Amino acid sequence: MVLRRARSEDGSCRHQLVWKAGPGWRMVSSAVLGGGIGERGWVLNAQVRAGYDRMDPDRHLAELAEAEGLRGPGVGLMTAAEVDESTWAEDNSAVALVTTGIGVPTWAAASPTTVPVPAVPAPARYVPGTINILAVVPAPLSDAGLVNLLATATEAKVQALLDAGYACSGTPSDAVCVAVRAPDARGEVDPFGGPRSLWGARLARAVHRAVLDGAELDRSRRACGPAAPHQGPRPECCRENVLPD
Repeated sequence: MVLRRARSEDGSCRHQLVWKAGPGWRMVSSAVLGGGIGERGWVLNAQVRAGYDRMDPDRHLAELAEAEGLRGPGVGLMTAAEVDESTWAEDNSAVALVTTGIGVPTWAAASPTTVPVPAVPAPARYVPGTINILAVVPAPLSDAGLVNLLATATEAKVQALLDAGYACSGTPSDAVCVAVRAPDARGEVDPFGGPRSLWGARLARAVHRAVLDGAELDRSRRACGPAAPHQGPRPECCRENVLPD
């Protein structure tokens, strides 16, 4: 179950997704809050304004988590993309939930003199970026297998962007979080997370589908321009679960 919550910030209503995973999960993430490898109990993906320029996003996310009543270690992600239009996919119990904004597509190995070009040319104002991926596998993996899953998810993201017609490997601010079950009393773990491993293959297909759907939604949204903001949370801003039953 992934909640959608709302808050007032910068004069507008801002939404965020919250997964209260609870105990028994290990995560690897590139997030600014709770990144690295370790036991984590929640994931927060918060939407912020386009042009966000705070230099302490980890502190900002920690404040948002505290306001949500999230306790203990967790992962905080941030995006200017519409979290309302998150996309998800499942493949044999491997699940991916993605928020997609491809405002500034770029190649990871671009020349240092390359200037990123917005996906929507000037004078358009709606150019938020960031692709945030939350991927979940209900099985225990070793540290090496967990890191390999993160790499596999990233490979699947790039494949989806190419399939969607984008000439890029992502945006400069993309983040990934992969969650797996903690080992049980026997301590048995799967050592593999590559794209041809059992869980790596499943996760890759789920991430690919969710990112592909998100890229297509993002393209349609940019053609129509940004949705009109409203000032404060409304009852319809919150949902008990953004995933299908």
